[in-house]
Amino acid sequence: ADAAEARILPAGALPDPMASVELDGIDPGRPSLLPANVGLTTYRLKQLFPLWGKRELSRNVAHFEAQSARYERDATALELLAQAEAAYVRYWHIREAVAVIDRRIALLDQIEEVAGVRYALGMAAQQDSIRAQVEHTTMQRERIERLATRREAMAALNALLGRRADAPLAEPTAQPVLTVEDSTLAAALQRLDRGAHPALQASMAMATAANSNVELVRRNRFPDVSLSLGTMQRGNRLDGYEVMVEVEIPFQQHARRERERESRLLEDGAIARATAARSELEGELGSAWARWTSAREQRELIEKTLLPQSDANFKSALASYQVGEVDFGTLLEALREWQGADLARVDATRDELLGAAAVRAIDGDIQ
Repeated sequence: ADAAEARILPAGALPDPMASVELDGIDPGRPSLLPANVGLTTYRLKQLFPLWGKRELSRNVAHFEAQSARYERDATALELLAQAEAAYVRYWHIREAVAVIDRRIALLDQIEEVAGVRYALGMAAQQDSIRAQVEHTTMQRERIERLATRREAMAALNALLGRRADAPLAEPTAQPVLTVEDSTLAAALQRLDRGAHPALQASMAMATAANSNVELVRRNRFPDVSLSLGTMQRGNRLDGYEVMVEVEIPFQQHARRERERESRLLEDGAIARATAARSELEGELGSAWARWTSAREQRELIEKTLLPQSDANFKSALASYQVGEVDFGTLLEALREWQGADLARVDATRDELLGAAAVRAIDGDIQ
């Protein structure tokens, strides 16, 4: 972006002048390059002057290209911030998921103890205690898998922060808060249509630059002018002055028309890319919005309905097992449903936060 900014001033500057010294009448018998020893020495200074507003148009093209580079920088920053937010969400999610698994393991220990007591009293089969141990081992295996995923999440987050993959990270102290302007998808699309996203602004700036370039190429039909001033020296005295004006002859009409056609096609391409960028962003926003709202609805359903139901079901199954009204399989199934619902709540929260990060990146709402 800074390099593109530095190109604006040179784009509209005059080209450097040309200085020349011409020696005429050199004596072949006594050749010399000293101005006083030749017949005539001419000193010239020549400057090309682009006319018809070409310098201003060149500055405009460079300005819009620099503007596009700045918007691309902002778009990259939004994308990196969204990736960092998503990586932190995954890092937090694994911690919460492991906590749920640990609670399930602790409950299994309690159930195994109850099964052992009932077996010792002759009220239950030994198989109940063994099934509890098998379930305990299964949970330990899942915990190991989750911890491996956590190390992957830590490595990804460190990479986005420009740190070593094994650099230590602080433990999350609370659930991430990713605020999305909770209006409607239609309102978010309207903001996008107004050119709110820097990637869209970058493509629109390039289209404007291409439009200015079309006019610049068209004005190349009109020739530039070169002005040359000179003075002539004979011997040791100045003998006179000269003024020369040079004008290009627009003879290569076919080449000029092809250059103009090229500039128009480049403008069409830039406009097409801007339209494609808008369509792509609208599609990504719609998809991210759907993921966010769907995950939010699932989380609310789990928290308000499924978790209380499964909790009550487990407590009822545990009490009934203790008095021998249900078998151990029913108790284990109730525990799986209860803790599975809690794990589903954590997963839905993760999906909601990931969707929010994606929406914020497209909607430009990262604070």
